[in-house]
Amino acid sequence: MTSSATPPVPPTDRPSGERVDPREIRRVALSSYIGTTVEMYDFLLYGTAAALVFGPLFFPDLDPLVGVIASFGTLAAGYFARPLGGIVFGHFGDRLGRKRMLLTTMILMGAASTLIGLLPTYEHIGLAAPAVLVALRVVQGVAVGGEWGGAALMTVEHAAPGKRGVWGGVTQMGAPTGAVLATLALALAGLLPDEQFMAWGWRVPFLASVALIGVGLFVRMRISESPVFAQAEPSPTGRPRGRLPFLEVVLTRPRNLLLAVVAGIAPFAAQGIFTAFVISYAIGIGYGRSSALTAVVISSTLAIALTPLYARLSDRVGRRPVYLGGALAVAIAAFPAFWLVNTGTVVGLIASTVLVQSVVVSAMYAPMAALLAEMFDTHLRYTGASVSYQTATVLGAGLSPLAAASLLTAAGGGTATHGISWMLVAAGLISAVAIWFTGETGRRDLADIDAP
Repeated sequence: MTSSATPPVPPTDRPSGERVDPREIRRVALSSYIGTTVEMYDFLLYGTAAALVFGPLFFPDLDPLVGVIASFGTLAAGYFARPLGGIVFGHFGDRLGRKRMLLTTMILMGAASTLIGLLPTYEHIGLAAPAVLVALRVVQGVAVGGEWGGAALMTVEHAAPGKRGVWGGVTQMGAPTGAVLATLALALAGLLPDEQFMAWGWRVPFLASVALIGVGLFVRMRISESPVFAQAEPSPTGRPRGRLPFLEVVLTRPRNLLLAVVAGIAPFAAQGIFTAFVISYAIGIGYGRSSALTAVVISSTLAIALTPLYARLSDRVGRRPVYLGGALAVAIAAFPAFWLVNTGTVVGLIASTVLVQSVVVSAMYAPMAALLAEMFDTHLRYTGASVSYQTATVLGAGLSPLAAASLLTAAGGGTATHGISWMLVAAGLISAVAIWFTGETGRRDLADIDAP
């Protein structure tokens, strides 16, 4: 029931997606896809740059391998900031609406990425360079932390019952699309002679994000607010919206929050290792830079194609079996994937990234938007979905490249990757346990979750 101050939701935008206007859901899905693509382009661009250029440019006095660890440390700083973004933007998204938060996060990300592209290096301003780099990375993390939850909920809450997975999957396609664009941008810049690439070429992809941000803002300003959120406005007979959504999630939904976080560790750990770490590792054992970047582009492109297929499958057979299969596959593929990389052939490198990034991670990532939305009440959904998702990225993607580089260093370098593989096995198994205890969420009515 709506409040007296809120106009009734029209029949085409009824809660839970009944009689959804097909034009509106397409606009919303396109908006979420473009927005997530832009945000992830900026965020993942940093990860690729950290593997290729940030070590020598911002940490030049360190041993090369230690410099890689330091640059991955700045990468991790952005991931640690993501839960903060989830809390802040989730708070206002649950109280004021999804749409306006999405506009804010996009502007914030665009500003941070542009400034990274303009940032002087250690050679010019000394220790201030890595300090400012870390600060801007934190701003990126806050922006992405608020972005994903709003984008995912806009599509899932607009979608019809039985189609939340596939429409949520459109949002999820934005991450691999952003990875493709980010990697291609740096690959094109990498065609420059090394001296020019290190001097200014790497900056161009960061500065180019300004144009992408403009397109994203234009599309987002034309969509409507989530109908499920609009219907959940406080009323004399309805459940009032919480004043502190984060506190309420922690106190009243701790089990859901914990299961959602642990379930997300496997896909993000595998993603972090096979998009960020493997680039620097492959180059370190003799692969060319273009070969490493090509492998990421191919695997991410295939992930774009497989994501909607896995998402549709989750609507048909359920979220849990699709996600569980992906989590177990991470554990199974951990050793074969690095064996393929260590063959020293380009075909082996591409096969490895395709196996993990395209086939395995996509099975978990595709249904994730719908899964997390279905685990939390409407008045807590932005906060609950965002905080759980972003915390999982910290434990998975944020720490895995740093942990992998540290394990490799401890093992003496070279191709001693057994410790990294065992880390992936553990991530896959604990996520499998979490999704098993989560149960099936695909048949829940989003509008009725708040009902007394």
